[in-house]
Amino acid sequence: MPDPISWAHSWPYFAAAFVIAYLVGSIPFGLVLTRLAGLGDIRKVGSGNIGATNVLRTGRKGLAAATLALDAGKGAAAALLGAQYGPDIAVTASLAVVLGHLFPVWLRFRGGKAVATTLGMLLGLAWPVGIAACGMWAVVAALTRRSSLGGLASVAAGPVAAWFLATPQITELSALVAIIVWLRHHENIRRLLKGEEPVIGKSKPDDG
Repeated sequence: MPDPISWAHSWPYFAAAFVIAYLVGSIPFGLVLTRLAGLGDIRKVGSGNIGATNVLRTGRKGLAAATLALDAGKGAAAALLGAQYGPDIAVTASLAVVLGHLFPVWLRFRGGKAVATTLGMLLGLAWPVGIAACGMWAVVAALTRRSSLGGLASVAAGPVAAWFLATPQITELSALVAIIVWLRHHENIRRLLKGEEPVIGKSKPDDG
């Protein structure tokens, strides 16, 4: 494992960690996979989102599963790689990978909702917290059949679980990410409050 980074010369490392993790996070796997499969632009399907839930609306469950795995995987990879250089770099990379998914430079900063990437990041950064958040998503999504509600519940569960299972630094990070992801879901929240949010598998807008 590399030696911890000296605070005296730390800023280039933090900058590099942020930029690299952001670029990894900005890879739009849902868009890439659906185009490679000959399905066109996923942004013109369903909600227009690039995430796994919207990919599922193409009817290709395998592509949706691959999108979910890759979006979660890039979050976990950024956190795990950053952790090799100390907890501060890990937190920096973890935030950056989520921001990359939400605001990818390649798509004019219009990305996905980052639920899968956030869950993957939490698994890589503090796996007990990630397990708790993933469990929350599974339970809520199964009971309500609404992916967006499961996603909102899971990211909200992150800082709560981190409070008991991780460090204050990870608690603060997960709380910040939860706020950003919730803000990104403002349309879903509005539909949920009106009782208009479609269930998983429907072609109308939902989380992705």
